[in-house]
Amino acid sequence: MTAPIAITGGRVICPASGQDGIATILLLDRKVAGIGTFAPPSDAQIIDARGLVVAPGIIDAGVFRADTAAANAGGITRMILMPDQSPPLDEPALVAFAQGSGKPDVWVHPLAAATRGLRGDELAEIGLAQAAGAVGVATGRHAIADARVMHRLLAYAAAFGLTVVTHAEDAALTAGAVATAGEYATRLGLAAAPAFAESLAISRDCRLAEATGAALHIRQITTAEGLAAFAAARARGVDVTAGITPAHLYLNDMAVSGFRSFARLSPPLRDERDRLAAREGIAAGLITILSSGHDPQSQEDKRQPFADARAGMAGAETLLALGLGLVRDGVIDLPGLIAMLSTNPARRFGLVAGTLQLGAPADLVVFDEQAPWRIDGDQFHGAGNTPFNGLPTAGRVRITIKGGDVVWRA
Repeated sequence: MTAPIAITGGRVICPASGQDGIATILLLDRKVAGIGTFAPPSDAQIIDARGLVVAPGIIDAGVFRADTAAANAGGITRMILMPDQSPPLDEPALVAFAQGSGKPDVWVHPLAAATRGLRGDELAEIGLAQAAGAVGVATGRHAIADARVMHRLLAYAAAFGLTVVTHAEDAALTAGAVATAGEYATRLGLAAAPAFAESLAISRDCRLAEATGAALHIRQITTAEGLAAFAAARARGVDVTAGITPAHLYLNDMAVSGFRSFARLSPPLRDERDRLAAREGIAAGLITILSSGHDPQSQEDKRQPFADARAGMAGAETLLALGLGLVRDGVIDLPGLIAMLSTNPARRFGLVAGTLQLGAPADLVVFDEQAPWRIDGDQFHGAGNTPFNGLPTAGRVRITIKGGDVVWRA
């Protein structure tokens, strides 16, 4: 039993129910017990949310580190964890351990490794992993090169009703590459792969999903050609969804100038045409999930020559603010952003979450969409490498509530 909490005066947004307006929310026994216009119970803890937005807690789909402190500060109440752990999540016991790793302050929903050791050859025990708590299965940081193995994976996952999360880059073309082929990679002498490596992988995997009836989620689509291949598959009725991270919506391959290793990401940053196409993909409703791709690296791993630095960035604490930038730019409206951050991930991975409807888990974020701040990786509550260091932005999390408990208050 937890003490009742009444959040009053805020703009309550719940895309799942269509709620968008000033309302009071009552949280009782770790669930949403009331929403509307009413007097809070006399014993309720009152949270005054006037001037703030109240929304379902963020579900960060596809993180590589379950960083509780960063999640709480970023308004994230659930993280869908990639299998690229040490060791990889290719055994039921490892999946079960990962599932309990963040409780009670953040719930971790693991994705099982598609293949043993994520090597791309022998399928892992997906059914047993599902029984241990896996909400999907993923190929990890790399695509499965062998089409036969990928076909078997999709067929196997379909039999268990599991979504397959894939990395969309043709493995043969991207082997050894650290950048996207183009002017900047040529100037810097970086090993590069063509951008169409993405569309090749998307076309193959969508065709295999079509043949097997499997549910497929492309964790990141970052190119115009990849979006075209994805849209064609959707038009054929393939059960495929797409996500992206803010980095590929705000940065292009110019960011690697000067060998800036903090801009070493996977997939690599693309050219300006692709960046704009990705934003158009959100506006058109093709890309429906926005995630942080939270994959912070140590200072030792990032402060290396560009080609030797590890790909990855901290993203959990900047996800909401950068997402709100899309609202200010007119790419999407605020309810649409909340759907991308919470409702859509919950639906794709079958989570009882992402909603403020009566009886739903009391997972909420309360934020000020206008609060200005400057991104400073040194001030992050988790690891801090970010290519957005020093960027002025707006939108701060004021309160994060997980299961009826306040786990973060700014």
